Amino acid sequence: MRRQRSREAGFTLIELMIVIVILGLLAAIVMPRIVGETDKARYGTARAQMRVLEDALKRYKLDHGVYPATEQGLDALVMKPSIGNIPERWPEGGYLDKQEIPLDPWGNPYIYISPGVYSPDFDLISLAADGLEGGEDFDADIESWRTQ
Repeated sequence: MRRQRSREAGFTLIELMIVIVILGLLAAIVMPRIVGETDKARYGTARAQMRVLEDALKRYKLDHGVYPATEQGLDALVMKPSIGNIPERWPEGGYLDKQEIPLDPWGNPYIYISPGVYSPDFDLISLAADGLEGGEDFDADIESWRTQ
């Protein structure tokens, strides 16, 4: 009677192995979908941040008649510039809700060039996942003159 109970009391090694294999298969199916969605979300976040920065740059131009120069950079949106064309009436609090320029979703700073190379006003670029110029898919740069 004891032998029979001990056989029924727990899982066998084969049963545990089967469960582990099933969990591995499920992970192999689900993980690529989750990773792909994360990349899409980061790409969408970068585009949204760039639109916010573009709007702030346009308000800056409305107030001062020019966009911040490349040397002044995006910092001109949160701190009164101390070089180049210094604005007379710079608003307290700047042009962004937070007093810092956001990094792109991959932790890289946005690249700002004014006047732009590809756009007459300014170019705003995120180097995306790889942090390098160019790239394909989710490593492709996000460029203000191409996203609308």
